[in-house]
Amino acid sequence: MTDETMMSRLGATVSSITSAWNTTGTGIHVHQKAITHLTFFWGHKTDVLFKGWPGSSSGMYALALIFVFALAVIVEWFNYCSIIKPGTNKIAAGFFRTGMHTVRTGLSYMVMLAVMSYNGGVFLAAVGGHAVGFALFARKVLKKSEKKPDLPSVNIKC
Repeated sequence: MTDETMMSRLGATVSSITSAWNTTGTGIHVHQKAITHLTFFWGHKTDVLFKGWPGSSSGMYALALIFVFALAVIVEWFNYCSIIKPGTNKIAAGFFRTGMHTVRTGLSYMVMLAVMSYNGGVFLAAVGGHAVGFALFARKVLKKSEKKPDLPSVNIKC
């Protein structure tokens, strides 16, 4: 089956498929009347994480920035928290660590997806949240305490 036959069965034409991949020289991608920025931009009219949120309201945009900031702080807390007590059952501790790792990874992806809105304010909120979280929770590491965090650090070694 050829590509054109498959597209005709789906009700699409070659021009409608290829036009979805065309971009303009302004860094804006237009697809089905939705504008997606491909470069950083400033302004409160953007979608963060969900379609239509925060909308065009400045107050909702401020709430979105606070939400992204808080997510980044929580991710940093997960990087340095130490909840599991020494002597805890190893199997239970392993399941708990797995759950913590899953939540940390999910929240990290949410911060990443928020930054992928290419909004400058969202980017600064995420970076600021990570910085504040590190300053608040990494002091255990900076003080060289004997108690280690429950989750291993996310260091990539090249």
